[in-house]
Amino acid sequence: MPEGQQVLVTGASGFIGGYVVEELLARGYRVVGLDDFSKYGKIEKSYDAHPSYRLIVGDARDSELVAEALRDCDHFIAGAALIGGISYFHAFAYDLLATNERIMASSCDAAIAAHRKGRLQKVTYMSSSMVFESTDAWPSYEGQERHIPPPISSYGFQKLAVEYFARAAHQQYGLPYTICRPFNCVGVGEMRAQADVEVLSGNVKLAMSHVVPDLVQKVVKGQDPLHILGDGSQIRHYTYGGDLAKGIVTAMEHPDALNEDFNLSTAQATTVLELAENIWHRLKGPDAPFRYVRDDAFEHDVQKRVPSVDKARDVLGFEATTTLDEMLDEVVPWVVDAIDLGLI
Repeated sequence: MPEGQQVLVTGASGFIGGYVVEELLARGYRVVGLDDFSKYGKIEKSYDAHPSYRLIVGDARDSELVAEALRDCDHFIAGAALIGGISYFHAFAYDLLATNERIMASSCDAAIAAHRKGRLQKVTYMSSSMVFESTDAWPSYEGQERHIPPPISSYGFQKLAVEYFARAAHQQYGLPYTICRPFNCVGVGEMRAQADVEVLSGNVKLAMSHVVPDLVQKVVKGQDPLHILGDGSQIRHYTYGGDLAKGIVTAMEHPDALNEDFNLSTAQATTVLELAENIWHRLKGPDAPFRYVRDDAFEHDVQKRVPSVDKARDVLGFEATTTLDEMLDEVVPWVVDAIDLGLI
């Protein structure tokens, strides 16, 4: 039971972080959030005024600040990171590597000290499906990342480094860990980042976040035919942010998750073209002819991202059950409103 337990969440005002904070509060935890608003700027969250939530505005690279935030915490969900969509990997290749390494080192330094003092039980680290970027065999299972070539993108490489930080801090300092690898999060809250550079996809600037807001904004802004990055056959497992948050918090709590790693994903595969056609008909009507053209894909646009979900199901009892249609029922109207407000 979480009675009296407190959790630090870094990146608490971010995309997945927002879902995680909501899930923790719903389960009865007290939550300390740490965020510097570097991606979207100052934004309001539904839980900002919750009596069990406290936000610290600051940079997770500041180890002393993270240590202070951890002082009365039982758990630490280390989610702060520079992150974006596929074009982000190219525009900020060095910053993704350098900044995220500094965040992770700072987080581990503070966590090692907090665990030594006796209250902090464990760190739950946010990794990524991109650790499997270089695989040529599917589904990707826990442990495969150590038997395939390392990721080519600096982002994927850095996320693999997160897992090495987790295991090294445990090996040397006894810091307990759990590693979570979310796959292709879909949800509300993804906006155009402050640091975006202009990348055109046809006559529309690419939304440098995720594929769903990008496709929605292209259709809303009248792009016809719709521009698809690559040939559209890329396979993804689009997973609802609320489901991912349930998996992350369950992994944080579960005794059998100690010093283990988990893929967190829906079991349902969808091609980019299937997703695009679904969004097209939602916005233009079921009888509107679907017209599209293929643009050159980015170098690190992985053709196939298919996870094994067996371990999370068998060990944690976790399954992502929200269907793609249910996700889009929520997310598409939110993106349309965000476009009207100039957020995308």
